[in-house]
Amino acid sequence: MPFELQPTLRGDFVELRPLRPDDWDTVYAAASDPLIWEQHPESDRYKPDVFRRYFDGGIDCGGAFAVIDRKTGAVIGSTRYSGYDEAGSVIEIGWTFLTRDYWGGAYNREMKRLLVDHALQFVTRVIFSVGKTNIRSQRAMEKIGGVRTGTRINGAGHDSVVFEIRQPIRG
Repeated sequence: MPFELQPTLRGDFVELRPLRPDDWDTVYAAASDPLIWEQHPESDRYKPDVFRRYFDGGIDCGGAFAVIDRKTGAVIGSTRYSGYDEAGSVIEIGWTFLTRDYWGGAYNREMKRLLVDHALQFVTRVIFSVGKTNIRSQRAMEKIGGVRTGTRINGAGHDSVVFEIRQPIRG
């Protein structure tokens, strides 16, 4: 069964649906708060031209999602799958942001659980690359069971901490 990179995933709090080019206005509105990006290596991502690169990269990768609050229907962020390696049985989840009203609680946990649970049907490992200075996101990864496995320079040339979640051993 091939890995479906953009399914619609629904939980109690969030719905993740494929990101579309016509989502620009609502996703950028969610991302335009400078405080969202203050610990991020690309701390000026709240600027339209910088965010445009992020947004277009999501469209081009074929694995990006708009994150919707199921209660209000509002777009509250974005996330994506990237770097699917079928032979290595691994995929990365990242490029995630949520508006500040949704930080530190059930929304991020559920979003990541939906993504990880879907991915682990197709791969044995899910990795996350978190900016070295993004302590808030590193703590969030630990809360959802991410295990710190090292550091690397990510695709944008930034120092990152790598976290991993593995498929449970069945026996």
